[in-house]
Amino acid sequence: MTLKFLQKTLFAVVVLLATLSAVTAQEMEGEIRYLMTHNWSKKMMSLDYLSQQQRDRMAYMWGSRSEWKAYANLYFTATQSKYEDSEESAEPEDEGYSWRKDAYTIRRDFEKNTVFDALTVLGKTYVIEDSLQCQDWKILNDMKEVAGHVCMNAFWEDTVKQQKVTVWFALDMPAQAGPERFCGLPGIILEADINDGALLISADRIQMKTLTNELDVPKKVKGKRITEAEYVEKIDAHLKEKRKAEEAWFWGLRY
Repeated sequence: MTLKFLQKTLFAVVVLLATLSAVTAQEMEGEIRYLMTHNWSKKMMSLDYLSQQQRDRMAYMWGSRSEWKAYANLYFTATQSKYEDSEESAEPEDEGYSWRKDAYTIRRDFEKNTVFDALTVLGKTYVIEDSLQCQDWKILNDMKEVAGHVCMNAFWEDTVKQQKVTVWFALDMPAQAGPERFCGLPGIILEADINDGALLISADRIQMKTLTNELDVPKKVKGKRITEAEYVEKIDAHLKEKRKAEEAWFWGLRY
């Protein structure tokens, strides 16, 4: 029995579980709070275009303050989701990093296959209204518990940001939603690990409840309208510029 056959079998099981849960999915809605743990040393070490000496020096500069934490919230139903930074502080002494004040609303309509994202990129706010384009996940065969839910893992490689992303999605929460801009799996993504802990996003509180206006599109968003392709082009151009200058690319840009 080959690994490929096992993966196909596991995927079939996941799809079956999602299908069997269709009735409860119609009533599924609520809020998930995610704890985001940024590890600046690991982010620096992932910059393979810098010399080892440069990476070691920058990682050393962070010392014991290499980790910084923040909360984000996901509001979801079986067919829609909205993700945004939380006003709740995860740090005892929040130093108020500027990116937390940036626009960041990630909205998905899985039934209509559309997105509405308002986000700040390098100091400028953009609004993306386009068709939904989720990641091309490879479902793996491991399982673990996250926030009280049995989850299966999946993998995707971001070739633009050069990030390796491993996520864990809940088998009993059949919706395609997830934190940040992640989506497209047969269960809500409850945990995401980017570049082996450079950024860890993990659900720490799940509340099943009736939503009111949490999923509404923001009424007053000032920003230039762009497509998903144009957004990726901006990110790609910035990374190439920083790579050429041998500088970290994630200052002023969402990791």
